[in-house]
Amino acid sequence: MPKITVLPHEVICPEGKVFEVPEGTNLARALLDNGVPIEHACELSCACTTCHCYIAKGFETLEPAEDAEEDLLDEAWGLKSNSRLSCQTKVGKADLTIEIPKYSKNHAREAF
Repeated sequence: MPKITVLPHEVICPEGKVFEVPEGTNLARALLDNGVPIEHACELSCACTTCHCYIAKGFETLEPAEDAEEDLLDEAWGLKSNSRLSCQTKVGKADLTIEIPKYSKNHAREAF
């Protein structure tokens, strides 16, 4: 199974985290199910950018983003060439290293 490494984020995951998930797992769901409370204001429906993340390792192994994701990514805070919406990303065969941006465009972050 692919290993997911989440780099430390001062609020969401201060210690970082490492876990394994089956290939084909939705990345946002994998993060949430493994105790990484990534924001997801639209309930994983590809309608916002709050689950935006950077794929620090393994980006090139993922299926390409579809048009809807690409359009939304243009609105994400801190967009980089390795940005993805975790709600639209399926884990492939390769290990991934994930970095969660310091900010999102969510104006009303819920406590977790």
